[in-house]
Amino acid sequence: MQYRTIERLGWKISEIGYGMWGMAGWSGSDDAESMSALHRSVELGCNFFDTAWAYGNGKSERMLGNLLREHKQMRLYAATKIPPKNSRWTGLANIALEDVFPPQHIREYTYRSLENLGIDTIDLQQFHAWNDEWARDERWQRSVSDLKAEGAVRSFGISVNRWEPNNVLNTLESELIDCVQVVYNIFDQSPEDELLPVCKAKGIGVIARVPFDEGSLTGMLKPDTVWPEGDFRGTYFRAENLRETLTRVDALQTLVPAGVTLADTALRFILANPVVSTTIPGMRRPRHVEKNVLASDGRTLPAEIHSALRTQRWDRTAVLP
Repeated sequence: MQYRTIERLGWKISEIGYGMWGMAGWSGSDDAESMSALHRSVELGCNFFDTAWAYGNGKSERMLGNLLREHKQMRLYAATKIPPKNSRWTGLANIALEDVFPPQHIREYTYRSLENLGIDTIDLQQFHAWNDEWARDERWQRSVSDLKAEGAVRSFGISVNRWEPNNVLNTLESELIDCVQVVYNIFDQSPEDELLPVCKAKGIGVIARVPFDEGSLTGMLKPDTVWPEGDFRGTYFRAENLRETLTRVDALQTLVPAGVTLADTALRFILANPVVSTTIPGMRRPRHVEKNVLASDGRTLPAEIHSALRTQRWDRTAVLP
């Protein structure tokens, strides 16, 4: 495993982090297998774990808490997120801060997460959605400063809304945000336009989420793939989106070198950008962990492959329901 330093924080974190949504928010998860995968990731050098209160109403946080207790001797970084009070993760334009992240809500859910995780201080607390119209609102700014001063939180970040990577740029001027989490993968390259250069200039950490585009960039989806009722992927891959996605994946497959998987190529594409601090694939089984960490071996994609993949950019603006 290779490690990268978040300049603002001085943390050395694993290039392959761990996204924990799937083990509490998707169908088909087995808790015992999920815990085995978490332990295997630690054995293989993973030290950054991203969860959220919304992932199973604290279930994912409690699983991470179990992992932290069993590996007290190791420096593992715990990142979680405050859910929006109105339960809206998209379409926040013209919605007031008090409806989404009022100060008492920020405090309440930070301490709920601390209890779930079983720790005294959260390494990285994140807003789980954002509207850049709130950038200069002193209420969230005071909450961030107070929680840091109390020792409840070491650093704060923002999980930027899907396909809205610039909806945080004014907020970064506050100098209160230490990390940004953003959808960044072979298809979703738009963070490179403005967000990543700003993060580089300010030494802000970048957490690349959804590296496999919710599964399409593993190459495992089929035209007849269906998900159980309530599974997020059933909404994300509505019929029209699934058809378009599979057409684009087929085109990608022709660019992947023989003997290399699309999933490995997808991770290496992200890691080719030095501004990225870590990427957080969802991994519910030990074999997923073992395959994904192989992408962090210090080897870069051949220049011609990387250039070809850059032509596969897909700018999407639709807001999910």
